Amino acid sequence: MSEALRIPFSQLSAKVAAALVAAGVPTDIAALEAEIMAEADLLGVPSHGVRMLPPLLTALKDGRVTATPNIHFKREFGATSLLDGDNGPGRSSSCRAMDDAVARARQFGIGACLALRTTHWGRAHAYASRAAKQGMVGICSTNAMPTMAVWGGKGKIIGNNPLAIAIPRAEVDAPLVLDMAMSQAAVGKVGTWLREGHEVPQGWGLDAEGKPSTDAKAILGGAVLPFGGHKGAGLALMMELLTAALAGGAFGNEIIAGDRSGLDPDACKLFIALNPEAFGGLDVLTQRVADYLGYLGEVAAPFTWPGERGWAERDANLVQGVPLHAEIVAQLAGVGVLV
Repeated sequence: MSEALRIPFSQLSAKVAAALVAAGVPTDIAALEAEIMAEADLLGVPSHGVRMLPPLLTALKDGRVTATPNIHFKREFGATSLLDGDNGPGRSSSCRAMDDAVARARQFGIGACLALRTTHWGRAHAYASRAAKQGMVGICSTNAMPTMAVWGGKGKIIGNNPLAIAIPRAEVDAPLVLDMAMSQAAVGKVGTWLREGHEVPQGWGLDAEGKPSTDAKAILGGAVLPFGGHKGAGLALMMELLTAALAGGAFGNEIIAGDRSGLDPDACKLFIALNPEAFGGLDVLTQRVADYLGYLGEVAAPFTWPGERGWAERDANLVQGVPLHAEIVAQLAGVGVLV
């Protein structure tokens, strides 16, 4: 990454947390929010990292995010629960929801928590891997404001509604994690390529007139495209229904009618945990995962399993410092966060 400043992860997290506390967020929520936000940069995904702090601070100031949310369960039914996030900071409420799913999976073998009235959670990876690091298979998704053109539409029709699946490995702190948007490239990634001056590949998106474009700025003013055509579009639809429809919450088009900032207030999120001990056992699972990844490494070299690159970047950046692009440093400075 060019023009990057490096800062220790603990220092970056502490500065983000301090800014949130100053905005009225309780210390425990601020610390968790900051850790997950900075973790995205640590793992090499700046599109979902601390660059999201300034708009969050603005939303807290405007009252569009509840600084001290009353997070509570609206319904509990055996292995399932329905959580109301009170539109508080989305990362901390997402952690609470996934932890609840994990707790239920320890008791029932499977746990599911559906959360409504949540705000942007940053990166799905954080919550699926949170479950996997506790020895569970973690699955999560959310709906979001429309950013994707589908079914022949020329503009933004549906959210790119991500899906993350994480599976434990013997290396507990480095589970296998697939985290993907339903678009060919996430909106945040398009923004990263714009910031770093790259021309995007064909097929990533349309400009404001609905024409294919390789200009990142034009795509951000237009719409991203689904991966695999009808496949990505269909999955986005199903994620919308498994979150908002199942919770009785707001669809993406209803979210954007009230807030076009990308904060995604009133979004709905689904968190699922599967306990390997209810099936073949955790030790068996991690061994078989290792066996199959080993096989793939032999027959498909060079082979990189989902999440591997990110954990490698984490390990390197914990030593060298988290890289922040000069533009992100300037944005942080603009809200009083000096790194």
